[in-house]
Amino acid sequence: MANKPKVVSLFSGCGGLDLGFKKAGYEIIWANDFDRDSVETYKKNIDNRIVLGDITKIPSSEIPKNADVLLGGFPCQGFSVANNKRNVKDKRNFLYKEMLRIIRETQPKFFIAENVKGILSLGNGKVIEMIIKDFNSIGYKVEKPFIINCAYYGVPQFRERVIIMGNRINAPNTFPKITHKNGYKTPIPDFIKPEDYNKLPHVISVKDAIGHLPEPHTEEGKLIPNHIGSKKVSGKYIARKNEVNQAEICDYLKMWRAKAKITTHKIDKILGYRHTAGHWFRKDISGSIPSPKDWAKLKKILGFDDKYDKMVTEVEERKIKFEQSLRVTNWDRPSDTITASVPEIHVNRKRRLTARECAILQSFPDDFIFYGSLSSQHRQIGNAVPPLIGEHLAKTIKKYVVNNNPEKKWEELKMVNTTLFNGVRQLPS
Repeated sequence: MANKPKVVSLFSGCGGLDLGFKKAGYEIIWANDFDRDSVETYKKNIDNRIVLGDITKIPSSEIPKNADVLLGGFPCQGFSVANNKRNVKDKRNFLYKEMLRIIRETQPKFFIAENVKGILSLGNGKVIEMIIKDFNSIGYKVEKPFIINCAYYGVPQFRERVIIMGNRINAPNTFPKITHKNGYKTPIPDFIKPEDYNKLPHVISVKDAIGHLPEPHTEEGKLIPNHIGSKKVSGKYIARKNEVNQAEICDYLKMWRAKAKITTHKIDKILGYRHTAGHWFRKDISGSIPSPKDWAKLKKILGFDDKYDKMVTEVEERKIKFEQSLRVTNWDRPSDTITASVPEIHVNRKRRLTARECAILQSFPDDFIFYGSLSSQHRQIGNAVPPLIGEHLAKTIKKYVVNNNPEKKWEELKMVNTTLFNGVRQLPS
């Protein structure tokens, strides 16, 4: 244990990136996330050294200073192209400043930050430039970010993510070599010999990854963990008629909860939930508005008036506008990107992909169990870095992390610059 490289993890989520590092022989000595379900999942599967809380309120003095590597998949909701309301002023876009603060004050040898492609275009590229300059300013060598397509590393999913890597020990910021080739007609990248590329196995299809699973039910008397999926596959859904201000509802419920002198834990116990009620009293990205059914029950518990009843409880049927939510999974190639929201429809068209199927497509092992509601499980899985990507990154930098006298000479790694091949490529100047 003492000889293992040590890792501090920020914005850990359920721990996909951390699991990859753990599998590569690293020790996670401290982790943090503010989402209760994610923290429970992390504790039960990876390590109990994860702190539940808001990173902006945790002083650097409480974080270990002997880490070799710091990981941080800082929140990407404000950057994502899937977020139609994204903008450069989104507060979540600046949480990387917390990562910057902790790196500056704990001085790990390496740091790795992961994010969505949308970060590159935010503010017409000014945001990524600012982020890189900020990391450079605290003494870390950070070059251009790289785009990794997870399918070329054995993950059965076409998932492009931006990797920002930096170090203060004058080591090369190298990236893992691809392990799989695309079966479609794409150029052979120029950083690998054609004969070596042709020897690689093909990318893994959805059928190869999850085709062995039975339909969600008990198998030999034992339920397959998280193998639960929604049967809502129509082009319609039920939504509130009125626009509801979540922050306003939150303040209202907090006021009445204070009057009733009752905790969220007690409310959960009365309603038969585990952690659901807590989300109704939060204003961050995990905040939510009670369903009409839960609103009626809350009213009995807290005794609030009729002020917001109509706004919260009146619903109507609407047509789904987002094409992705009606997309049927392609069985014969890697999956489309697994998101934190509604998963794609299973090839049988009778249901959506289960949480377990999505987890497998994200390269989580079968014994990794997710906690929380079904929507929470999908959110945790969709927000995670595939563990296999974490493992590849961990192995690539390990020789420099454990070597006290790393190479001083930087090596340029040739990267293909093409929109057709999306394995690993360096962004154009």
